[in-house]
Amino acid sequence: MDKNKKKTVLWDTYSEQLTNETFSFGEKYRKFMSKCKTERECVKNLIVEAKEYGYRDLETIIKNKENLKPGDKVYCNNRDKSLALFHIGSRPFEDGLRILGAHVDSPRIDLKQNPLYEESGFAMFKTHYYGGIKKFQWVTLPLALHGVVAKKDGTLVDVVIGEDSTDPVIGISDVLPHLSKNQNSKKISEAFTGENLNICVGSIPLKSDDDKEENKVKKNILKILKDKYDIEEDDFLSSEFEAVPAGEARDYGLDNSMILAYGHDDRICSYTSFEAMMRLDSCDKTCVTLLVDKEEIGSVGASGMCSKFFENKLAEIMELCGEYSELRLRRSLANSKMLSSDVNAGFDPNFPDVYEKNNSSYFGKGLVLCKYTGARGKSGSNDASPEYIAELRKLYDKHDIKFQMAELGKVDQGGGGTIAYILAEYDMDVIDAGIAVHNMHAPYEVASKIDIYEAVRAYHAFLKEI
Repeated sequence: MDKNKKKTVLWDTYSEQLTNETFSFGEKYRKFMSKCKTERECVKNLIVEAKEYGYRDLETIIKNKENLKPGDKVYCNNRDKSLALFHIGSRPFEDGLRILGAHVDSPRIDLKQNPLYEESGFAMFKTHYYGGIKKFQWVTLPLALHGVVAKKDGTLVDVVIGEDSTDPVIGISDVLPHLSKNQNSKKISEAFTGENLNICVGSIPLKSDDDKEENKVKKNILKILKDKYDIEEDDFLSSEFEAVPAGEARDYGLDNSMILAYGHDDRICSYTSFEAMMRLDSCDKTCVTLLVDKEEIGSVGASGMCSKFFENKLAEIMELCGEYSELRLRRSLANSKMLSSDVNAGFDPNFPDVYEKNNSSYFGKGLVLCKYTGARGKSGSNDASPEYIAELRKLYDKHDIKFQMAELGKVDQGGGGTIAYILAEYDMDVIDAGIAVHNMHAPYEVASKIDIYEAVRAYHAFLKEI
């Protein structure tokens, strides 16, 4: 890529049609981000949309003892928290798959399993933060509560409080500046502790004739939950509640060129990957989009990328296509190519010291290819091969798709990881390919609409041809 091409921003090169498509898709994505703030909500809503494009549930296909053939579209739901989409190609599985992989979980504040208590006239929730957050960014914000309660009779109760304009919000308090002498003397990492991220949820006591009765405010909150959701205090034991920023995603900038939202990392890559998959009318190689959970805490657990979910479902699908054997499964995976679709830290003019300009990602420059992530000498990194990068360069130049190469900030400033190394364990080619964002892991992150749309184009071209 020559120097002039590298400096070009997409806003200068997009046609009127592509610009209109950018803003149209940006609004569609903004609405998705406003509605889907947990991994469960993402999976639920994406399945509804996938069905409209002809995707069918693998478990139903197995139950009906059906076979699969080229052109069939299948989805696999893992505990309502991760999702795999397969579009069966005309070529044998052993020729390899084309895989897009992203994650639908985001940093947040979770409730503990025994969360509710009363202190000094306030009903409070004890919390345990999830993922890498700066704790001070989460205080004094209006928060909404999203979650699910699994009751002993097997029913699930969905709960969303704080998103409707008539709903109350909740939040975490901070000490006032006039009394923050001790707080100000501490390191920022020590001034806010995990055990002090307690959420205030109420202050009205339950009416009672017994003046000595204790925990009346807590009991009033339990009454509200019982009346509205039929939730008992013990039901918190089998619940999953996430406190997230309340309110809709918003257009950002006086020119409406960006989107401010909770959870760009990594739903921005999840939704663009999903959109690229839905635009696929046919394919020679089988195409897959993986949207997984738990990336922010190491991709562990049954719904994370480290589980055997993807491998197991691929084996099932190959069996239904009459192509399964253990050796064929291994060959299929080894011959596959993948884009690990995850965000990159876009260059921020407010904090130039943590970036190395020649190897940073920039807003408006398109998809970000990241050869390696990791930290302390690329530790924990996949480190893609130059041969694979050359293939992608050729593909994107052919389709006039703009991309940039970047790493995650200066070498000794820190680092991070993605799901890339996990898929690379199958001996397939993998590279990180995502979208530049500002405020990564903050309650509100920022991304460019034109980068979002260019990612859709880049992911679609990958599925069609690589």
